[in-house]
Amino acid sequence: MNSSSIILVLSCLGIAQALFLCSYLFSLKKGNKKAHAFLALLILGLTIRIGKSILNEYIHLEAWQRNLGLAGILLVGPSLWLYGRTVLLQAKIAVKNSFPHFIPYILFSLFCFAIPNRFDTLSLGIYYAVFVHLLVYLILAILLGFRSKNHSQKTVLSWYRNLVIGVAIIWIFYIGNVSGFIPFYIGGAICYTFLVYIFSFLLLKKHSFQLEKYQGQPLNKNVSTALMESLEGLFQDESIYLNQQITLSQVALAIGTTPKTLSRLINETTGRNFSEFVNSYRIEKAKTLLASPVFKNEKIASIAYDSGFNNVTSFNLAFKAETRLTPSQFRKKAANN
Repeated sequence: MNSSSIILVLSCLGIAQALFLCSYLFSLKKGNKKAHAFLALLILGLTIRIGKSILNEYIHLEAWQRNLGLAGILLVGPSLWLYGRTVLLQAKIAVKNSFPHFIPYILFSLFCFAIPNRFDTLSLGIYYAVFVHLLVYLILAILLGFRSKNHSQKTVLSWYRNLVIGVAIIWIFYIGNVSGFIPFYIGGAICYTFLVYIFSFLLLKKHSFQLEKYQGQPLNKNVSTALMESLEGLFQDESIYLNQQITLSQVALAIGTTPKTLSRLINETTGRNFSEFVNSYRIEKAKTLLASPVFKNEKIASIAYDSGFNNVTSFNLAFKAETRLTPSQFRKKAANN
């Protein structure tokens, strides 16, 4: 298999994965349906543009076909910005209010036969205008992220920032290519393939299809501060994390709140779920024991149990995920310092 075939396969895999995500998002019945729809339209717009790049590399396309591919970019910007407003601000966007943002895409697609695409000055100007349109929405999306910094869930804000960065990378690639700075045209499709799989991983890891599970306004700042102080006191002073059977309900009862509120508190304050939050304390305890000369001959398994873990496998996985080192590597590094 030559390099051209490998590139084609990789590009097609990215398109297939993107179409799967679009289909899945459009079919979701739970959660914020409008947010799912805007995210699906965003991915679809990029897929249309990238799909055109792949086809144009391997077969001859007519001008109107190239225009249909270029039109996909006009779908991306509005979808990115409206998706951000929906998940960061919980804005209830009516169809009549969102529709005007998609008029450029609709008109460009309808008049694809009449729009010049001949690689001349006018065609190049139209190409740049389309990407300026995306740039405007990218700037609006970045400003939206900054505006939402203090009153959005950390996990949601982090996910949206990653999404904006991914779209910006695609924008930079195509502008760089048409300007002559990036000569590898099909590289945009390869870049998109990797971005699609990264986004898929993040969506699954962070359950981002359910990012809207905490609908409504963030927790009252004074209430959340008081609850967080009680929670930290429970973990730092009473070392409740050493209980291997600890549950969300038990901790919620101990600080006088509900499991749902506690879960939301931890998520909005630390960006972790309950299990990750508990394990962070256990890992700090394990790090202290591993670095102590007193426990230098203690078995890793014993340290895992003494730190609150109920099995060595979960301890090893959690420890490496947090520190990028295995417990043995951490102990050796600590001994050499």
